[in-house]
Amino acid sequence: MPSALLSVSDKSGLVEFAQGLQALGFELLSTGGTAKALRVAGLTVTDVADVTKFPEMLDGRVKTLHPAVHGGLLARRDVPEHMAAIAEHDIAPIDLVCVNLYPFRETAAKPGLAPAEVIEQIDIGGPSMLRSAAKNFASVTVVVDPADYTRVLEALQNGGDAAEMRRDLAEKVYAHTSAYDAAISGWFAAERGDHFPEKLTLAFERAQTLRYGENPGQAAAFYVERAGAGLGALKQHGGKELSFNNFFDLEGAMLAIDPFAGEIACAIVKHTTPCGVATGTSALEAYQKALACDPVSAFGSVIAFSVPVDEACAQAVASLFVECIVAPSFSPQALAALGAKKNLRVLEGTVREGEGALDIKRVRGGILVQERAPASLSDGSWHVVTKRQPSPAEWKDLLFAWRAVASVKSNAIVLARDGATIGIGAGQMSRVDAAFLAVHKAQSSGHATEGAALGSDAFFPFRDGVEQAAQAGVRTIVQPGGSVRDAEVIEAADEYGIAMVFTGQRTFRH
Repeated sequence: MPSALLSVSDKSGLVEFAQGLQALGFELLSTGGTAKALRVAGLTVTDVADVTKFPEMLDGRVKTLHPAVHGGLLARRDVPEHMAAIAEHDIAPIDLVCVNLYPFRETAAKPGLAPAEVIEQIDIGGPSMLRSAAKNFASVTVVVDPADYTRVLEALQNGGDAAEMRRDLAEKVYAHTSAYDAAISGWFAAERGDHFPEKLTLAFERAQTLRYGENPGQAAAFYVERAGAGLGALKQHGGKELSFNNFFDLEGAMLAIDPFAGEIACAIVKHTTPCGVATGTSALEAYQKALACDPVSAFGSVIAFSVPVDEACAQAVASLFVECIVAPSFSPQALAALGAKKNLRVLEGTVREGEGALDIKRVRGGILVQERAPASLSDGSWHVVTKRQPSPAEWKDLLFAWRAVASVKSNAIVLARDGATIGIGAGQMSRVDAAFLAVHKAQSSGHATEGAALGSDAFFPFRDGVEQAAQAGVRTIVQPGGSVRDAEVIEAADEYGIAMVFTGQRTFRH
């Protein structure tokens, strides 16, 4: 009689799987809560303690760590000496193992738990059994994911060797235990406040394969930290499957509205950088103000809202060719209006990074890791460095410009007025060129630049950027400061009657 050892924390689908195994003639071996659940369902179960002839001990820490278990898993059926050895010690082969591990990551994510409570969720016996069974996949079927129960039962029912399936399941096991260990290692590092441990192990699971990458001919896939994490939590209503570039632009759009939490805001993004950001009294007004910044570049864009989208706003968006729209929610009428656009991807949900999240960039042969830039950008540490002080209205525009420029690719300059960008200069090699481009974009879209506020993501290295702004009629500038030529830059601002504020904080975005 073949035997199956079942010991799971996630009991979804367990009973049906065990019933299928028993119907195929498997003897069921189990432990603790899993054995109890199977018996309640009317199944006949043998306790692992009856197999090992040794009781569970140390509050269940030791129950499957025994030669009677691991000998039955590791013995190679094609090696007579192995079979003779386990027979000599009265050890029966175990043909199938179904184990999923203690919920360590879920427990560690709960606030307020003492470290001792988290440590108790570090599974020892489970990974050991999985690794033993996976190593001997030539003879043993190992199941770590309830999603595979049906596949395994069908293969067993159909007979045959199913060697390829067993190999696939073994590969899945090692990926699973690797991710599990990475979560534990990460927790220990976080406990001592170390974002950058000596060895950084990252584990992601594939959420979906993509049609192609940045360009056709490049294969691609989307991976998440865990099922339903981050952009994977967004619910899609209609439209085509998200592409590689869609995901990048969605990240850029949500990054652009992050500093406006609690406000009504809209960001229109093209190639991961905004071509319009605005706040308003409604989603529609915020959208109209953001669109007015650069309506030409908005064609084929991704649009993000910080608030729910109603029918009026949806109808306005639907009149423009847009790749994706994302918002916390949509009214039924809004979904109907947007759904009329066959290829428009409508994404619902709110995704914000948690405390301590890391930003990772790939380089040849390695990765660069940094803390994520703060989503909240305030004026708490700002100081005026010019003779002229900003007026209350100008302060408001400066704060908006500073929050808007943080999501623009460097070198970055934005011009802003009344809670909206009117010109954006992004990704330039020199700051004066970025300022020129921001002015040019504003004027080409019909905006008067006289009296606008200017935000710069890094300091002005020369006074020429200030002179460029002054010629356009800019009256206030917010920038980090810190250049060796700050005195010259401030002098230029004073000459033109510009009020300039230093933030002491750079917001470069490469």
